[in-house]
Amino acid sequence: MSSAQTFDFTTSLAGAHFPTPIFTASGCASSGKELAQFFDLTQVGAIVTKSVMNKPRHGRPTPRMAETPSGMLNSIGLQGPGIDYFLANDVPWLLERGARVVVSIAGETIDEYAVLARKVRAVSGISAIEVNISCPNVENRGMVFACESDTAARAIDGVRKIIGGEIPIIAKLTPDVTDITAIASSVVNAGADALALINTVLGMVINLDTMRPHLGGKTGGLSGPAIRPVAVRAIYQVHSAMPHVPILGMGGVASGRDALELVLAGASGISIGTASFGDPMALPRVQRELQSLLIARGFTSFKDAIGYAHRSETGGAQ
Repeated sequence: MSSAQTFDFTTSLAGAHFPTPIFTASGCASSGKELAQFFDLTQVGAIVTKSVMNKPRHGRPTPRMAETPSGMLNSIGLQGPGIDYFLANDVPWLLERGARVVVSIAGETIDEYAVLARKVRAVSGISAIEVNISCPNVENRGMVFACESDTAARAIDGVRKIIGGEIPIIAKLTPDVTDITAIASSVVNAGADALALINTVLGMVINLDTMRPHLGGKTGGLSGPAIRPVAVRAIYQVHSAMPHVPILGMGGVASGRDALELVLAGASGISIGTASFGDPMALPRVQRELQSLLIARGFTSFKDAIGYAHRSETGGAQ
C-alpha cells in the first residue's frame, strides 16, 4: 500500500467533517456549477458558495475588475439572485451531486443576517454556514461589520440565536483592522465555531488614461498571491491566540506549497479562489500537491501539520 493511500487527509471544522481540507473560496466559483465541468465536486472538501443576501442584488457598476502585480482587484458588490432562489435552485443542485456545501451569507443589517440564518436552517444537508461580516453595515454609515468588535459580535450573535447548535458557524473576517485577534475573539465569544481568514484586502487603482478611479465602485478587494503573506500573518496570530478555534485559511493560494504555508500557520482547511480563474483545475491540483508535500515531510495525517510552525524545536507548543 502506498503512503498516499495510508495518509489521513481528512479535516474538521467545528464538528463538521470533510474528506479533504481543500475548499472553494466564496465568490470565486459562484455555487460550483462552473467548476463541475472540470472535476467532480465530491473530490474536494466542500463548495463554499458565493455570499448570498436576502434580496436579489445587481452589484456595483462596471468596470468591476482590474489586474494588479501578483493579483487582481474586484468590485462585484455581492451580485446575486437572493436567498430564496439560491436555496431553491443552487443548493439542491450541489447536494444532488454529493458535494458538501458551506453556505455563505452576507447582510446589510444585523436583522438581515438573522433572516438569512433562519432560511438556511430550514434546509437539510448543509455542512456549515459562513457568515461574511466583511461587508458594509448600513446601520453604521457603511462601516464594515468586521472592523469593530461590537458590530462583528452582534452579527454573529444574531445568527447563533437562530441557528442554535444545528449548523457550525464560520465567521469570515477582514484583514483591514488594527488587531485581528481582538475581532476574532469577539466573534468566537459571540458564538462563532470557526473563522475564515482572510477576506480580500481593500485596494484601489487609478486609470492613467482617464486619471480617475478605474473601478466603477472606486475601491475593490485585492486577492491573489500578493496578499498571501498577509493571510499567513493573520492566521498565525489568531491561531497563536486561540489554538483550539478552527481556521479556514485563504488568500493567494495557487500551489500546494502556498497551502502548506497556511496550514503550518494554523489553518485547518484551505480555500482557493483567484487561482481558479486562470486554472479551473486548481483545487484538485493543489490538493494533490499538498498531500505529496505533507507525506514528503513525514506527516501521516493532515491534522498533525495544522499549526506546526508554532511548535518549538523539541516538539512542544511555543
